[in-house]
Amino acid sequence: MDGRLAKKHRRMTHDFAFSGLIACSKCGCSVVGEIKKQRYIYYHCTGYSDKCQGNPATCRRKYVREEALEQQFTSLLGQLHFDNEVLSWVQEALHSSHADKRREQEEIISRLRAEYDRLQRRLDAMYVDKLDGRVDAAFFDKMAAEWRGEQARCQREIDRHQEADKSYMDEGVQILELARNAQRLFVQQEPRQKRRLLNFVLSNCTWEDGEVVATFRQPFDLLAETTAVAARPARAGQRNLANSEIWLPGPDSNQRPTG
Repeated sequence: MDGRLAKKHRRMTHDFAFSGLIACSKCGCSVVGEIKKQRYIYYHCTGYSDKCQGNPATCRRKYVREEALEQQFTSLLGQLHFDNEVLSWVQEALHSSHADKRREQEEIISRLRAEYDRLQRRLDAMYVDKLDGRVDAAFFDKMAAEWRGEQARCQREIDRHQEADKSYMDEGVQILELARNAQRLFVQQEPRQKRRLLNFVLSNCTWEDGEVVATFRQPFDLLAETTAVAARPARAGQRNLANSEIWLPGPDSNQRPTG
């Protein structure tokens, strides 16, 4: 009897790939999935009356097949796929950016180490004063605790910046690999993983009359722009210039030509 009761009340759930990912462009309500005829998946606006001025049916009437949405997302992710020439440009920009980042990190670490050493000199000088009787033990313990606390903070900051320097290139390479293979991965993945990938790469996904509009998150927006520029037919020498303008920083506004 317990088994029959459990079976009777068991609910079948479906993991819709795009639920919670898209908003209706007209009213801002969520676009959700629904199974029709026990096999076809359609998406429609929830059309809650509080957002639709008491007329939710306007948005709820229009449906779009899941296959149509998946095809559009697949096409969007295809904008991130780039060839080896674009890869070399992005890698060059990444290395250049890493060099700038490393110099910045080294300057910060140098200042933190100088502060650490300054505090250590204070501790050493006060310890001598304590031995000579010029400073009592209670005052020494109080100041020493404060300065050692500051030293510990400096060391934590040093460790954090050193770790950030190590992970900078690794994370950059991983993002390049993800972008280059995003379309292929999306096609192969289960609904939950499809949704995670889209959430990581895209933002502000909206839907109107079956059409999806989305914005690439950083730095995927730069990758999409670079790929689009590389795909345009251009005169000799202009393609590299276009790519460099996207990825490599330009001269400071205060710089003047040398001559």
